[in-house]
Amino acid sequence: MLKVAIIGATGVVGQEFIVALDKHPWFKVEAIAASERSAGKRYLDALRDSSTGVMKWHQRIPIPDYARDMVVKSVNEIDAKDYDLVFTAVESDDARIIEPKFAEHTPVISTAAAFRYEQDVPILIPGVNDEHAELLDVQRKRRGWRGFIAPLPNCTTTGLAITLKPIMDEFGIERVIMTSLQAVSGAGRSPGVAALDIFDNIIPFIPKEEEKVQVEAKKILGRLVDGRIDDARFRVSCTCTRVPVIDGHTECAFVETSKGCEPDDVKHAMLNYSKHVSIKDLPSAPQDYIIVHDDPSRPQPRLDRDVNDGMSTIVGRIRKDTAFENGVKYVLLSHNEKMGSAKGAVLLAEMLKVKELL
Repeated sequence: MLKVAIIGATGVVGQEFIVALDKHPWFKVEAIAASERSAGKRYLDALRDSSTGVMKWHQRIPIPDYARDMVVKSVNEIDAKDYDLVFTAVESDDARIIEPKFAEHTPVISTAAAFRYEQDVPILIPGVNDEHAELLDVQRKRRGWRGFIAPLPNCTTTGLAITLKPIMDEFGIERVIMTSLQAVSGAGRSPGVAALDIFDNIIPFIPKEEEKVQVEAKKILGRLVDGRIDDARFRVSCTCTRVPVIDGHTECAFVETSKGCEPDDVKHAMLNYSKHVSIKDLPSAPQDYIIVHDDPSRPQPRLDRDVNDGMSTIVGRIRKDTAFENGVKYVLLSHNEKMGSAKGAVLLAEMLKVKELL
């Protein structure tokens, strides 16, 4: 069993890590850390509002038994050398300070954007660009670290990149146009989205979201060449919106392909890719990496987000696109709090362990 520490354990994403690592066959949580106001308290007490008694536990299942009585440490009390792996669930400004200190000694898997765009840092999605993990050794050597920093992509990028991978491999991609309908949980709870803003409404702007998707998709689907990633050459344009859905990011994608293809060709490419995906035997991997619906009313967040515990990407409405000479359009759904967050990070850790990078 590898010894694991979780940084930011009391926040929403930290809570997702607590759940995702419960009874994990390969990783054991040995330490949890949070802000100074939580340090020294039992995890159960750190989640309780001292003035109202309200529990700030936001998961749908109870707090796992292993975590309830663990004493929360401050970040400065965590000695990275005592652990085999550190998961971080902190804001980007904090991540930029905290993560390099841990990475000097121990691998760090991060949900923050702080290091995603640096040349020696891959943005990894298990089963999509596993070969980019080789860049972690380059990162170690360049920075003189024993560990590394491996960030997840933005949760909106995750489902899009997963569905683009088989299309790119089979038909090539010239351009991608995407509109997202993103769940409110993606905004977090501090500050989050005000209830009076989102009810009976759609908010057509999410700061920095479109730029993240446009950069990350090309990096993820690029090629590793001579110790650096050569970004994919297709063009990406997107509009990201917030909608009154609790969990699950829905995206409408339009893809111009290099070679002609029919909707059935794309469906078969996705299903074949899903059947043979490299990570299918890992503990957190879903039974189906991509599920394709023939029912034109699917996917729907309420019906489909929790399939395979939120780790599958659900696709529907694959159609011929009429604006491109070669192209298709489809709708996808990805669970932003599972595959796009902590459980996706655990899956990444599993992939890196198999590659003997942990």
